[in-house]
Amino acid sequence: MYNNNLVINVYAYQDLMAVSTRVEQPATRLGLPITDLTMLLVVLIWGINFTVVKIVLQEIPPLPFAALRFSGAAILLWLILRLREGPQSLPRGLLWKLTWVGIAGNTIYQVGFTYGLKLTTAANASLIIATTPALVAGFGALLGIERVRRIGVIGILLAISGVALILVAQGLQFRSESIVGDLLLIGCAIAWTIYTLGVRTLGGSLSPLAITTWTMVAGLPGLVLAALPDMLRTNWATVSLNVWAGLAYSMVLGIVVAYVLWNNSVRVAGSNRTAIYGCAIPLVATLVAWPVLGETPTYLQGFGAILIVVGVLLSRR
Repeated sequence: MYNNNLVINVYAYQDLMAVSTRVEQPATRLGLPITDLTMLLVVLIWGINFTVVKIVLQEIPPLPFAALRFSGAAILLWLILRLREGPQSLPRGLLWKLTWVGIAGNTIYQVGFTYGLKLTTAANASLIIATTPALVAGFGALLGIERVRRIGVIGILLAISGVALILVAQGLQFRSESIVGDLLLIGCAIAWTIYTLGVRTLGGSLSPLAITTWTMVAGLPGLVLAALPDMLRTNWATVSLNVWAGLAYSMVLGIVVAYVLWNNSVRVAGSNRTAIYGCAIPLVATLVAWPVLGETPTYLQGFGAILIVVGVLLSRR
């Protein structure tokens, strides 16, 4: 899985306070709730997507790539929504909430990540984005959305520590010339936190598929406008078939499938338990990048992976 200041006004804050409780689920044959298995699938999809995007960006500029994948995903989601749930109108009172959640999670996050990644290192970017579970837990507790148990706090800290070790092994560094990019990525982490908590407050009036679709539609115009200059300058005739296939993977699996599963987990299992899975994505990304991109992991990264697994397990208690 990127900047303007985001402010939640008094009305949005009141909406955030009205949240339904989590839904208990039966365990599968593997002893895990269904949402745990679906979130493991999301971790796998987004971990692979890291390598896929790096390959695609060799031929397609970042902003046009983001605009294309989100445009295609929005159209596909809208078609699926009509086929599964039929024609529908937005319930009164939700349009504003869906709009600011979509702008935060799609427009601001994607634009900020793209430019931030240009100005700072990939290690810095991954570490900053990996702080999102802590931000979700902190803001969620502050706004009264969810409680954070002591064991959950320990799990979050262990998982984030594991991410930090993996990134240190890759050469984490903070330089003066990267400060602007780092600040943009901090804004991205805040934007995704707002998106995750915003989805959590939408209640049961909309399905996860409808939430994913309408928030993506809301965030799409700003993303397309930001990418338009680069899209006009890109020579699309030179883009290879492999890159188009990578774009399709990132659009269909990386957005359509993963976003629906993510939003479903937020509503069923809660924002804290969903967000903590983000800590495992760098682990998958490292293992995939090893044979494909030649980025060899180290023993320090292996120890970080252990901390991530333990942290995720503790956070789920």
